[in-house]
Amino acid sequence: MRIEELYQCFLQCDTVCTDTRKISPNSLFIALKGDNYNANEFAQEALNKGALFVIIDDKKYYTDENKMLLVNNSLQALQELANYHRNQLGLPIIALTGSNGKTTTKELINVVLSKKYKTIATIGNLNNHIGVPLTLLSIKEDTDIAIVEMGANHQKEIESLCSITEPDFGYITNFGKAHLEGFGGIEGVIKGKSEMYTYLKTHNKTAFVNLDDSIQEEKTQHINRYTFSTDNNKKANIIINKIEANPFVKIKYNGIEIQSNLIGIYNSNNINVAISIGTYFNVSEQDIKQAIENYIPANNRSQLIEKGNNKIILDAYNANPSSMAAAISNFQQLDGSKIAFLGDMFELGEESLTEHKKIIESILNHTSINFYFIGKNFYSSKIEKEHIHYYTSFEDFVENKPNGINNNTILIKGS
Repeated sequence: MRIEELYQCFLQCDTVCTDTRKISPNSLFIALKGDNYNANEFAQEALNKGALFVIIDDKKYYTDENKMLLVNNSLQALQELANYHRNQLGLPIIALTGSNGKTTTKELINVVLSKKYKTIATIGNLNNHIGVPLTLLSIKEDTDIAIVEMGANHQKEIESLCSITEPDFGYITNFGKAHLEGFGGIEGVIKGKSEMYTYLKTHNKTAFVNLDDSIQEEKTQHINRYTFSTDNNKKANIIINKIEANPFVKIKYNGIEIQSNLIGIYNSNNINVAISIGTYFNVSEQDIKQAIENYIPANNRSQLIEKGNNKIILDAYNANPSSMAAAISNFQQLDGSKIAFLGDMFELGEESLTEHKKIIESILNHTSINFYFIGKNFYSSKIEKEHIHYYTSFEDFVENKPNGINNNTILIKGS
């Protein structure tokens, strides 16, 4: 079936769905295949639940020529449909990727731009080869700007997502030690994430760039770019005058003070790029300030929770060596009695034990903090110190956990 025909069917539907458990009336169901499932089997069920059309790629389940749209490959149809829709609307799209901070940055950009524009942003972290097309297909005719998060753990994934999305703007949060196994080390991470820069350069688009990041600065020298700096770099479009974090990030620029609800100096650049993008799109300084100050983090990302007499910094959505080191560095600067519960970091491949040991070595002299490492990787890398404790698993920790944790600031982080 031609993409133009699929698109006309899509336009008759209210939503797009790939899970029959979430079918709503008048939706388009796309039957995808995975290693352990074949959603073609549920095509008729989707129609029974109210789907207006279903896209399938298995003739065996083609039982309704009016409602079933047979294609060669359902995933490819989803991606092509998303790209076609994106081009029919022609609105500006901001894409972002990076090792750490993608989702928080995306949310900050969205709240800032939504002060002036009707925006759509990736829901949660639906940032892969399925989530990105679904985000694009959620864009409405009256949407002014879309913000699309892109995740990857192998080479060529960002390249593919950019070809589907065709972004007008791009931002890479950082290049850290995430998904080392899939990328093949830190150099592989840099190469894989930089596929976004390659797209932007090839298509004469614009990158938002942190000039204080030497990798970003070097790789975007020949790309259209809009820049920010906290080091008083006179070449920057936006200069951030001052940053504090005790524990919440406070930023000053252009005589304006912004007090955020985000914990940790590592969140400052997430705020800085939101300021920069807001400024680029002519959002007023007061609206930028209000949007950032009203943003409350969720989903286990830099959340501050008060329970009893304890203050808990919950940053447990995910962890890699870069984000773990940043969280510990910020945590040690806080006042008061402190305890850190740190879980294993995943997807590090051959570097796993080395990176876990580096984290342990980095806190050997932080004797004012009690550290509790949980997981086989940390346990296998252990170095004995009085203020450091090790558990092979969460179950091991529960059976042997310390008693009477009161009046502490507590950090919880892990994969």
